[in-house]
Amino acid sequence: MVVIALLAVAYLIGCTRVPITNRRQVNLVGENQMIGMSLQAYSDFLSQNQVLPETDSRTQMVRRIGSNIQKSVDKYLADSGQIKRVEGFQWEFNVVNDPSVNAWCMPGGKVVVYTGILPVTQDEQSLAVVMGHEIAHAVARHGNERMSQGLLVSAAGATIGAVMSESPQLARDIFLQSYGIGSTLGMLSYSRTHESEADKLGLVFMAIAGYDPRASIGFWERMSASGGAAPPELLSTHPSDETRINSLKEFMPEALKFYKPAAN
Repeated sequence: MVVIALLAVAYLIGCTRVPITNRRQVNLVGENQMIGMSLQAYSDFLSQNQVLPETDSRTQMVRRIGSNIQKSVDKYLADSGQIKRVEGFQWEFNVVNDPSVNAWCMPGGKVVVYTGILPVTQDEQSLAVVMGHEIAHAVARHGNERMSQGLLVSAAGATIGAVMSESPQLARDIFLQSYGIGSTLGMLSYSRTHESEADKLGLVFMAIAGYDPRASIGFWERMSASGGAAPPELLSTHPSDETRINSLKEFMPEALKFYKPAAN
C-alpha cells in the first residue's frame, strides 16, 4: 500500500508527457543527475571495451548517421517547444568491436553501436532505424522513468532525494539495473510500452533526417529471421517481431509525413 501511495503522489508531482506519443510519464530524478551517472557508466564501458578508431569506415558511418539524427531531434523538439528535453546533452557516437547484435543510447546522448549488429542492418538506412530507436529512448527519458520506478520501490517510505544523497551506491545500482548494466550492457530493461514508443519516435527522427522509415520493416524482418527461437511475447519486455512489424506498418503513414529524401 505504501508503494501504491508513493506512486500516486509521484504521478501528481512528476508527470510529464513524451514527445510525439503524448503519453504521461513519471520522471522523479533530475535529468542532470541522470546525465552525470551516465557519463561515469559510459566512460567505464569504453575503457573496458575495444572502441574502433575514428578512421574506421564503420565509425565514420555511425557518426554520420548520428549527426544527422541529432539534428533531426533538435529540429523536432525546437519546433514543438520541447528542446529542453535534450538540454545538457553532449552527443557522442562510438562503435565497439563486439559480436553482440546490439546498440544503445544513454542519457546525455552517449551512443554505442556494436559491430555485431552491422551485418543485420546491412546499409545506412537500416542502421538509422536502430540508431533512431536507441536515441528515442534517451529523448523520451525511458531510463529516468525506469529508475524512478525502481527508486520508489526501494525507498520504502523515504524521499527520492534522501535515497539519492544518502545511499549513492543504491542509486547507482538502480541506474545500472535500469540499463541492464552489469550483465550485458544495452540489453535494456525497458517495457514493451517503451520499446513501441521508441519505435515511433525513432521513425519520425530518422525520417526528418532524410532516411526512409520504410527501411524499418526489412530490418525487423531480418532481425526476426536471425533471432532463432524467440521467447513468447508475454515472457519478454520486447514486442514480438510480428507485433512490432504490424505496429510499424500502422504508424508508417504518420512517419512518412516527415520524410523528405536527403539530397545526393
